[in-house]
Amino acid sequence: MNSLIELAVGFTLNLVMVIVIIRFIYYPRQRDKDYVFTFFAFNVIIFFVMGLLNSTEISVGVGFGLFAIFSILRYRTDTIPIREMTYLFVLIALSVLNSLLLRAQQYAVFAAMNLTVIVILYVLENGWGFQYDTHKHITYERIDMIRPENATLLLEDLRQRTGLPINRVEIGRLNFLRDTAELKIYYDARVVKQGLVSYVANGSTSQTNDSYDD
Repeated sequence: MNSLIELAVGFTLNLVMVIVIIRFIYYPRQRDKDYVFTFFAFNVIIFFVMGLLNSTEISVGVGFGLFAIFSILRYRTDTIPIREMTYLFVLIALSVLNSLLLRAQQYAVFAAMNLTVIVILYVLENGWGFQYDTHKHITYERIDMIRPENATLLLEDLRQRTGLPINRVEIGRLNFLRDTAELKIYYDARVVKQGLVSYVANGSTSQTNDSYDD
């Protein structure tokens, strides 16, 4: 009975930390049900697995077998963005560390470690002390505007047509047969207010290659 109570208390404390990270740090910027579900599910199941591994009824060999199963799992879906992958790794690592610390009744270390992670994630998510430029690839059809003397006009045209606060532009591949140019535009993501329409940050040509036509 004592073990069950300790497991319930540890799970509750771990869940509170996870809710703070997901609901108040991750969720306000990315309201994706699939990722929220994945984060909670992974954290919960790994916390319970670690709790069982710490008990005397399960051998170390069984534990290695369980983690081997986790390691070979592959999702037959789109690639997880690096931001979501980072959150997933953090929540998996927290479930392991929290299980070990709570089992050893090191509550001070548990509180200090979780609060440190939460503060760092919050600061990084809000970009305090940093000024980030995000970029996007577009296909531009006014190839006459890529001439060096038209640099100012090019920036003004792109700002007008995209509505983005573009700081600079890199000119890539030119196609004189179709009179198009591949451009890489850079803008301050903090200026863009996320509303009903959002812009994919750091989009690659194969995934977010947008064409702006008249």
